Amino acid sequence: MRRAKPALVLALAGVLAACGSTPRDTDNPDWAQAGMPPPPKVTAQADEWKEAEVPPPPAFSESRLIQIEMPPYSTLKFGVDPATLSVTGDGVVRYVVVASSKTGGGGTNAFYEGIRCSSEEVKQYARYSQGAWQVVKTAEWKRIDDRNSRYAKELALQGVCRGHAPRASVREMVQQMRNPLRELP
Repeated sequence: MRRAKPALVLALAGVLAACGSTPRDTDNPDWAQAGMPPPPKVTAQADEWKEAEVPPPPAFSESRLIQIEMPPYSTLKFGVDPATLSVTGDGVVRYVVVASSKTGGGGTNAFYEGIRCSSEEVKQYARYSQGAWQVVKTAEWKRIDDRNSRYAKELALQGVCRGHAPRASVREMVQQMRNPLRELP
């Protein structure tokens, strides 16, 4: 019993200290306390990164789409054609995503885009509307958190990226999107 007392006192002191602790420090770079993962680190290698030449938009089919889970408030539904997914040597995952109204009206709108998992960015290369592709003249990388690219963030989270890197293969991406395994960050 004498040996148990120091352990009990120590445990009780830990509980009391936790009760009197201050609110979590959101300025702390430790993402566990801040409540969100840290932004990707910029390295010398990242500064030297150069995007490979972008191929023309691939053909897509609406019958093959894998739906992207979107928040309930979204008025559009989005799906990616798995046959258009590709991972290039520069680490960019390119794909065609199709947007349509949840009510079923309207024409086909699709976007040929790339996600760069390492920097959490997305770039739109071309838009499909009225039966033809229009190349985006000033395509630029933008943060994936942008409100206009919410579907790209969901696509990255639901199967394209694993942390700050693309998944090992297109097959793994498709498998993850069809049968999501919830992974710990």
